[in-house]
Amino acid sequence: MTKEEKLARKQQRKAEKVGLGKLLLWNSSSCSVALSTLMLGYATFYCTDVLQLAPALVGTLFMVSKIFDSFTDIVAGFIVDRTQTRWGKGRPYEIFMLFLWLSTWLLFSCPTSFATAAKCIWIFCMYTFMNSICVTFLNANNVVYMVRAFENKEQQSKIVGYGSIFTMAGAMVFNVLFPTAMAKVGTDAVGWSRLVGMIAIPLTAIGMLRILTIPEKFTPVSEKNGEQTHLKDLLPLLKESRPVLIICMVRFVQNIATGLGVGTYYWQYIIGNLGMMGVASVTTILVLPLAFALPVLRKKFGMAGMSVIGILVGCIGYLATFFAGGNMVFFIVAALLVSAGAVPLNMMFNMFIADVADYNEWKGLKRIFNAASGVLSWCEISAMVFFKKRFSRCSLSACALRTAANALTE
Repeated sequence: MTKEEKLARKQQRKAEKVGLGKLLLWNSSSCSVALSTLMLGYATFYCTDVLQLAPALVGTLFMVSKIFDSFTDIVAGFIVDRTQTRWGKGRPYEIFMLFLWLSTWLLFSCPTSFATAAKCIWIFCMYTFMNSICVTFLNANNVVYMVRAFENKEQQSKIVGYGSIFTMAGAMVFNVLFPTAMAKVGTDAVGWSRLVGMIAIPLTAIGMLRILTIPEKFTPVSEKNGEQTHLKDLLPLLKESRPVLIICMVRFVQNIATGLGVGTYYWQYIIGNLGMMGVASVTTILVLPLAFALPVLRKKFGMAGMSVIGILVGCIGYLATFFAGGNMVFFIVAALLVSAGAVPLNMMFNMFIADVADYNEWKGLKRIFNAASGVLSWCEISAMVFFKKRFSRCSLSACALRTAANALTE
């Protein structure tokens, strides 16, 4: 290797390098949003077991909220795509982090003295504002912000791959501690409000680190040429961009599998010990090494190849879950397979969006980062609505069966 080649390789490695500090700061927001999403997974349990709302009613409220969310995703995508400020294009929307955790705390602070109608209005408004407004804008700005903060694909891949380790670690800590704390403190409405409030304050501060420390420094060529995004640009994207349709279908099917959100009920009523849910979550640390391997595996198999392998592993895990029943060890092994299978697709999803935008530009279409993300979110939400409707029926039947079983036992 010549001296010039060594120098060129050294400069390339330097250009692709991402420091540990930037990894932590960039993923602080993603980690905070991820934990709020995990918190949201307990909303149904809170509504039915603490507020004493009927499962069918709760399922209907969330279903209507998700339908509204399907429209706000596309609208938010276009708003972010057309934004031009001195702070950048995606960075300003990180301010929604403040409102995200405020609405999360309010969601779990509904006064129990309210009548059923007032409780429904409170839950619907807080859930919708949190999920359909705050989370929507925090997701819509993510890819746009990333490609303007980190110039090349290798940096972006490392940010997503290695950075996801911190998000997964945060999720693991949450899954271990929160169910245990909930079993001890969250025995009534006041306990739930205090517990969520104690979590919301530090996670708000952590989530705001990205907007305060990571600037947007790079501008894509298409924007330098003054291109603007319009609603009419979305139709050619759906018609001619096959990758968008493929990802839409994958996300739709994935959310059919994950849209029920019945893990809390499973541990409470099938395993019979909600507190053990947190203890069992410690085993998810075994999945963390996969995040270290993502950038290397991306070079070897490509993102599509990694996703296919992950989907197959996840299918095996879900099949094993079906046969686990009340066997906790069997269920934990199955859950590990499901978690491992979800890592490639979930962690590299923003890279998929960035690659689709490059592909669209190559095809002579508009890049449209976030409008495409909005369409993908619409597919995800359609799957969730599909199962929320059925979940409300299943939950109502389950409650009736549980009541009958208790009566027979007595």
